[in-house]
Amino acid sequence: MATGTAVEVVMPQMGVSVSEGTITKWLKQVGEEIQSDEALLEISTDKVDTEVPSPASGVVSEILVQEGQTVPVGTVLARIGGEVAPAAPEAEPEPAPEPAPPPAAEEPKPAPPPAAPPPPAAAPPPPPAGEGDGRTFVSPVVARIAGEHGVDPAQVPGTGTGGRVTKKDILAFIEAGRPAQAPAPEAPPAEAPPPPPTAAPAAPAQPVAAPASAAPPVAEQGESLEPMSAMRRGIAEHMRRSLDTAAHVTSAIEVDMTNVAQLRAKLKREYESAYGVNPTYLAFVARATVDTLRDYPWVNGELRGDQIVTKRFVNLGIAVELTDGKGLIVPVIRNAEGLNLLGMARAIADIASRARNKQLTPDDVTGGSFTITNPGGYGTFHGTPVISQPQSGILGTYAIVKRPWVITDPNGADAIAIRSMMNLTLTYDHRLVDGALAGRFLRDLRQRLQDWGESDY
Repeated sequence: MATGTAVEVVMPQMGVSVSEGTITKWLKQVGEEIQSDEALLEISTDKVDTEVPSPASGVVSEILVQEGQTVPVGTVLARIGGEVAPAAPEAEPEPAPEPAPPPAAEEPKPAPPPAAPPPPAAAPPPPPAGEGDGRTFVSPVVARIAGEHGVDPAQVPGTGTGGRVTKKDILAFIEAGRPAQAPAPEAPPAEAPPPPPTAAPAAPAQPVAAPASAAPPVAEQGESLEPMSAMRRGIAEHMRRSLDTAAHVTSAIEVDMTNVAQLRAKLKREYESAYGVNPTYLAFVARATVDTLRDYPWVNGELRGDQIVTKRFVNLGIAVELTDGKGLIVPVIRNAEGLNLLGMARAIADIASRARNKQLTPDDVTGGSFTITNPGGYGTFHGTPVISQPQSGILGTYAIVKRPWVITDPNGADAIAIRSMMNLTLTYDHRLVDGALAGRFLRDLRQRLQDWGESDY
């Protein structure tokens, strides 16, 4: 939106359930020129990290929100065009608590006649502090976290605009173990009745102890501290919620990938020269997994209350590690059942590239029905992945290692041969998927991979 000759840059809506975002990096500074659609800043939400393009060409005249700050959707972040002015002063709407003094300023009027009114006047300040509309309205993320932990948002001190309770506020409240101290606010009323001056100071000592427990951690000698990013907080909350929700069980199976290895070597040159795509082992596994999920709808399903939801489609999530291992994101390949091997290889390469270049949108990371994670690229041979809620299963693929294996020739004779072996694990929600069903799923998936032929391309 434009204001005079300036164009405002606002925190974008990054999905229906995303109500706030954190500024991670400004790519342009005040006084620098920028072109329309050129990346202006990077933001992080609990679902995705992405770049925000400039809505207009011009000079960055103001930056209103600094790196590291978390603000609601719709907040003005910067202005393009207009007169260049320092942004630091305007970026401090936090002093909102200052409105508390005005009520005290009104005390002089009623104070002269009666000396008693001043004490009641000191009580009103608490209501304004918790009154702001931001305190009565909380985002869906905050409401969900509060519900899961049995916390009343009204008891959480808000640091957002107008006293609004942010995600950071409620997480800090929970981590400090303060829900159990929620009744403490009742102590102040008892503080007024006792006439003795010694009893009055004793009561305030209780509120002072609470902030002390929420004090930020201090690094010991040889340690360093760094704040959790919005993505890391999102991962932590999502993984913890999954373990609290689903009954996790993991089953494993060994797969002879020798046939796939030979086919991949044959296709690699053709795919790379003709299509610019590398047919990775992950593409083969993903293609076979989608075919197998058609026969096991519960593994591709989910629980909604006491209802079992099955789907006629497979929205396949692929876990992607971000730069320096500082984050993990699971973009989704929608309607993967309609892709052949080449299409699957292309789709995996595309989402991995966009994830690492911060070009994903919230729609790219929602709606998955089943997930594959591939830590085997680093040589690991086994793991127990955590299910991505509300899905019912996640497949782990591990390192392909050549080792001796017993095979049976066409005549039924056994022999020892060097084969390319891979371990696969299926972590499933035992509330919906039983061990026998998981075992049959892995058996059929193994058979598809071992029997892969040229007609399965």
